[in-house]
Amino acid sequence: MDKETQNQLAEQFADLLRSTGRSGIEELILYLQEETDFFTAPASTKYHGAYEGGLLQHSVNVYEVLRYDPDGSFSFSDSIIIVSLLHDICKANCYRTEKRNVKENGVWVEKQVYVFDDEFPLGHGEKSLYLASKFIELSDEEAAAIRWHMGAFDCAFQGGDRGLNAAYEKYPLAVMLHMADMRATYLIKDRG
Repeated sequence: MDKETQNQLAEQFADLLRSTGRSGIEELILYLQEETDFFTAPASTKYHGAYEGGLLQHSVNVYEVLRYDPDGSFSFSDSIIIVSLLHDICKANCYRTEKRNVKENGVWVEKQVYVFDDEFPLGHGEKSLYLASKFIELSDEEAAAIRWHMGAFDCAFQGGDRGLNAAYEKYPLAVMLHMADMRATYLIKDRG
């Protein structure tokens, strides 16, 4: 992704968060800008958004998917802005690069790759929820949506936790965020 596109996405991201008018939102934006690599980090090591700015691009993509909720119950609400843009803030400051030998077209080559290195391993949805909550107040539905956005990929669910099903039955936004995240991950072409 070129710098101009990255800057435009960062501005869109911040403007959308500001549009919610939430108390603490400026502090959250400042934290993401000055204390993290959120706007330049990849979204993953080798899957969706595995490039500089991929995390920002993915978050905006999730917003674009979720804002067109087919039943119209959440369209253009503060909640869809909050949960879509903040669901993966746990990934900030978690990626570094290193050189590794990788096979390309049957030939080993040395290449710069992303490596996941979380210095604050709190869990995925749990960490995003925790970080967002340090700055802004979330509704119960927003908290559940961020916490359970990984759906059946969540380690707690895989271990037998029943919270996912209960959250999805009680909070439609949690289901909608998970589906938007999956669509943005697997079906939306990134700009990167």
